[in-house]
Amino acid sequence: MWRVIPFFVLLLTGCVSSWDIPSDWTYRVVSANGYNIATYSDISDTASPIHIYIEGDGNSFDAYGRPTSNPTPTGTLVRDLAARDISPNVVYMARPCQFVNSLLCSEKDWTDGRFSAQIVDAMALVITNIAQNRPVVLIGYSGGAMISGLIIHRHPELNVQKWITVAGVLNHSDWTSYFGDVPLIHSLDMNTLPHVRQSHYIALGDRVVPNELSRRWVGAHDLHVLTDATHSHFPRIDLNF
Repeated sequence: MWRVIPFFVLLLTGCVSSWDIPSDWTYRVVSANGYNIATYSDISDTASPIHIYIEGDGNSFDAYGRPTSNPTPTGTLVRDLAARDISPNVVYMARPCQFVNSLLCSEKDWTDGRFSAQIVDAMALVITNIAQNRPVVLIGYSGGAMISGLIIHRHPELNVQKWITVAGVLNHSDWTSYFGDVPLIHSLDMNTLPHVRQSHYIALGDRVVPNELSRRWVGAHDLHVLTDATHSHFPRIDLNF
């Protein structure tokens, strides 16, 4: 089940972080499987593919490694990438519990259950209804790369034309093990990459998602290493659609 949430509900449940919304973009909150998901979109062509940008993990942990009470991202990297996309159909999707709350939201949804089946399926349902059978390009940033890959794996009915990741976590078990962190026990893992056209962009020397892990995950697939970027800053990225 999915439905559009009226804007006034947003005022009761959360607030939008500071960002200059392009004048021709529409903001709406969509409810899917009990989660409210914030989206921005500029859709002007009924036939062309839809480019869907999926947010990262956001402000999930504080500087001391403790879970926060609000995972809304403090930066605008993914929204900025979407706003620079000149394609006729562009959508930005936040992760559940970012920007707006839901009755289902709990700390697990942005900690060890951030890649759960429940969350992946809710986001896939929103994409299905936005796309309306049109081709889709999924662009996932950081943890959003994992979400987008799992969506492709679990929902082959979606017509995903290409998958693009930016500073992507593509196997959370490897990632947490590398840093000696607690495993994400309530999350799905992705042991193989989806069988779709794909490109992966990483920052040289990324300290959040180490390059050696990215190279291990991506293998022979299209990998772009940017020397003037960091995990949270990609000033000159030219995505190959």
